[in-house]
Amino acid sequence: MKSLVVGIHLHREDIHVDAIAAGDLWLSVVPLADDRPLADRDLLLHVAKIRGELLDRATFIAVRYGTVVPPLQPLRPEWRNLLGANRANVEMTLKVAAPSPKPRPRREDFENGAAYLHALHDSTAIVDDPFRQAAERAFDAIETRWQARDNASLEMAALIPRARIEEIFTAGEQLKRDFPRIPFLLSGPWPLEVFANADQQ
Repeated sequence: MKSLVVGIHLHREDIHVDAIAAGDLWLSVVPLADDRPLADRDLLLHVAKIRGELLDRATFIAVRYGTVVPPLQPLRPEWRNLLGANRANVEMTLKVAAPSPKPRPRREDFENGAAYLHALHDSTAIVDDPFRQAAERAFDAIETRWQARDNASLEMAALIPRARIEEIFTAGEQLKRDFPRIPFLLSGPWPLEVFANADQQ
C-alpha cells in the first residue's frame, strides 16, 4: 500500500479523511494499492472532491498531485507558521490571456539599443499596466503575485480572507465591464499553493 498526499494541515481535526503525522503538521492522504495508476480518472475526480471538502473545513497547503508516502521530502519548518497565519485565507487566481499577439520589433527600425529594448519589452507584455493595477485595486488582496505562464497568458494569484470570496467574484465582474477586450478567468477559492511555494514539494 501507498498513500497519495492531498495536502499539509495544521491540525488533525481539519482532516476528514486518512491522515499521517509529519512532525507537528499533518498530511491528508488517500490510501492506494501499489499497482493503482495515479492517472486513473476516478482517482483524479475523487482527490479533487476531497480537496474541495478539506478546503471547506480549513485552509491547507496543496501538494502536487502524484506525491506519495513513502517517500516524501521533509516538510518546511516555515509551513506551520504559514498555516497558522493564513487559517482564514484562501488563494484566488486570475488567468489573463493576451487579447492579441504583438509583433516582435525589428532591430533595424530603431536608432539605438535602449529604444529597441523598450519596444521589445512592450511587445512581450501580455497585458497593459492599467489592467494589472485595476485588478490589484479591485481585489485589494493581502498579497498578490503575478506569474507569466507562457507567451500568451499571465496569472495573478491573490491571497484573500475567506469572508471576501463573493466580493472578489463581484469585483471580477466589474473588471470585465471595465476591460471588455481583455479575456480573463477568475477562479477559486484554492488552498495555499503559490503562497506556500508548494510546487517545490
